[in-house]
Amino acid sequence: MARPRLLLATALAIVAVAVFAGLALAGPALQASPANVAAGGKLYDKWWTASPGAAAPTGDHPLWSTQTTNTRKGLDTWRCKECHGWDYLGKDGAYGSGSHRTGFAGVIEAGKSKTAAQLVAILKGASNPRHNFSPQLSDASLANLAAFLKEGLYDTKGVVDYPTRKPLNADMSRGRTSYGSTCAPCHGADGTKLNFGSEKDPEFIGTLAASNPQEFLHKVRAGQPGAAMPSAFESGWTLQDSANVLAFAQTLPIKAPAAPVAAVLPKTGGTSAPLLALALVGLGLAAAGWAVRRGVVRLTR
Repeated sequence: MARPRLLLATALAIVAVAVFAGLALAGPALQASPANVAAGGKLYDKWWTASPGAAAPTGDHPLWSTQTTNTRKGLDTWRCKECHGWDYLGKDGAYGSGSHRTGFAGVIEAGKSKTAAQLVAILKGASNPRHNFSPQLSDASLANLAAFLKEGLYDTKGVVDYPTRKPLNADMSRGRTSYGSTCAPCHGADGTKLNFGSEKDPEFIGTLAASNPQEFLHKVRAGQPGAAMPSAFESGWTLQDSANVLAFAQTLPIKAPAAPVAAVLPKTGGTSAPLLALALVGLGLAAAGWAVRRGVVRLTR
C-alpha cells in the first residue's frame, strides 16, 4: 500500500505545480479597465507619444544627474523604462548591468505594496519632488500609469530565462496561431514587413524577440505608443498567451531576407540587352550547326 500512495501523492504534487504555474501566467483579473492598464503601459514606455496633449520634454530628467553610469541624454532620460527597465526590476533586473544601468530601484515592489492612489501621489512627487510628473501628464494619464504599475506588472524571471533569453513553459504552436491571426497582418508572416530600425541596421519582430524578450513582452501586452497596435490586455490575452507568441517570434528572421539579384546586361550601341543576347545565342547555334556538318565537332550520345 505504501508504494501506490507514494505514487498518488507524487502525481497530485505534479498536478498542483502545473495548476499553480498556469494560474501564475494567467494572472489575476484586472480591477481597472484593460484599456486603462494598456494606456498606462504605453505611458511607461514613452509617455509623450502616448498621452493626449503632452509635449516632449526638454533636457534631462531632474533625477538623471544622480547617476553616472548611463550616459544617455535628453528624451531617453524621461522614459520610465530607462530607469526601471522593461522587466520593472531596475538595478535588480536586466538593466542591472550594461549601458542602461542606472542603479535606480525597480517598481515591482511599489506596485505590489502601494494603492493606486499612493502610486499617483508618488508620480506627483510626494516621495521626491524631482519625481513629479504632474506638469507633464494629465490626471487621467497619471491614473492610467498608476493602474499599469498596480495591475500590469508581472514577475519576468518566472516567464523568461535570463541567461538564454528564452521563454519558460511556452507553447510555440499556440504562439504561431496567435501570431498568424493577430500579428501577421501588420508584421508579415515572417515578421519582416515592419522595420523598427533603419535600412542599414534593421530591427524586426524576430530581432526584438531574440535580443530583448522583456521589451517584446511589454509591447505585446501594452501595445506600441503612437501606433494602432493591439494590446494583449485589451484582447483578453493572458501572460501565457504572450509568452507563447514570444516563443514563436524567436523563430522568425532577425535580418532582412536577401533580395534576389537580377543579372542586367548594359545597352550597347542603342541595342537593348535582351535583343543583343538573343542575337548572340542565334549566332552561336548557327556556328555549332556548321561545325557539326563539317565534322569539326563530334556529338556524343
